[in-house]
Amino acid sequence: MQSFFSKYRKFFGVLLVFSAVTIFLFYSALKPAKSLPIFNPSDVNPELVDTTVQYISKYHTIANFSFTNQNGKSITQKDYEGKIYVADFFFTSCKSICPKMTTNLVEVQKAFLHNPKVKLLSFSVMPDIDSVSVLKEYAKINGVIDSKWNLVTGDKKAIYAMARKSYLAVKQGKPEELYDMVHTENFVLVDSKRRIRGFYDGTKKEEIQRLIEDINWLCEN
Repeated sequence: MQSFFSKYRKFFGVLLVFSAVTIFLFYSALKPAKSLPIFNPSDVNPELVDTTVQYISKYHTIANFSFTNQNGKSITQKDYEGKIYVADFFFTSCKSICPKMTTNLVEVQKAFLHNPKVKLLSFSVMPDIDSVSVLKEYAKINGVIDSKWNLVTGDKKAIYAMARKSYLAVKQGKPEELYDMVHTENFVLVDSKRRIRGFYDGTKKEEIQRLIEDINWLCEN
């Protein structure tokens, strides 16, 4: 018996390698390829979406915008043209979820520090308080890199429209107060074609890891 196996040792070796390769190829073929959905207003919790766009089920893209960043510079859609970016809504005096969200977004900034395809964009939901100088101080304290991450302020009505009509990520505040906003923990992933590709809980580390993985996937596809 031993002489039999010795005689056909090469054959069994080739058969073993062939079997392993075959199993791997079958597994690869059957394993579903990663993909990311494209979100439209009708796909999202209606609490986060303006009633005027809740019915839209396809072709939703981020609208043009113009706001002022932490350096007093005008930031528009052109600054994000062809970029993959993460958007969120916050305010500098927030003591609840904002500090954790900012810390986690700093981690995203680090992950893509040398990738020019990726940027970050944070909108203040309290623009009357978050002036350019206040945003600048907040940026310094939290290690925001100007070339990678814009913190923006501006007209509250315009920010409200972006939050609920474009990014689909902010709850309406007091009904009696027009344009009142209650920000959420959502990070919104936008692709290079201005389409929403994901929502992530900005307070959870595992969600940040998922976000980083999804950004990498968009960069490669």
